[in-house]
Amino acid sequence: MKNTRTPSLVATTLLLAGCVLTCSTASAGSQWKWRDATGAIQYSDRAPPPGTPEQNILAKPSAAKLPTKGPDLAASAAALVTAAPSSKASDPELELRRQKAEDDKLAQKKADEEKAAKQRADNCQRARGYQRSLKEGMRIARTNAKGEREILDDKARADESARTQEVVQSNCK
Repeated sequence: MKNTRTPSLVATTLLLAGCVLTCSTASAGSQWKWRDATGAIQYSDRAPPPGTPEQNILAKPSAAKLPTKGPDLAASAAALVTAAPSSKASDPELELRRQKAEDDKLAQKKADEEKAAKQRADNCQRARGYQRSLKEGMRIARTNAKGEREILDDKARADESARTQEVVQSNCK
């Protein structure tokens, strides 16, 4: 019988087998290996349970690095610092990342506070302008639920003036 396989089919098969082997070894490198309390060897993609002695941990993942981007950088850094307080002093890169995450958090908080202060200032300016219009006796109309225009009478003007005064007091500090 004649061999019907072509060299390109053999090469493709070998390439595919190599890819499968590479993928399986890459995932194996990210596993934990430890000896449990009964002496059996355990494999997992998660860390061994708390209380496992360090000498019973046989292998740690090789790709255990912090994420460099993402909204949960501060949470990841805080979790690592909490999980391994001794690494804080020995790993300057971790400390720098934690500090950067804290700085980013403070900068975001400051930006939010500035935005809120600007919004309060805008509300204050509008409320004072409306209050001036109410005091000067300007005719003010509103649209009711039926879509009709209604002019404010004296009672409605007094109520509106009191409400506007509260807005001025809360936003103009």
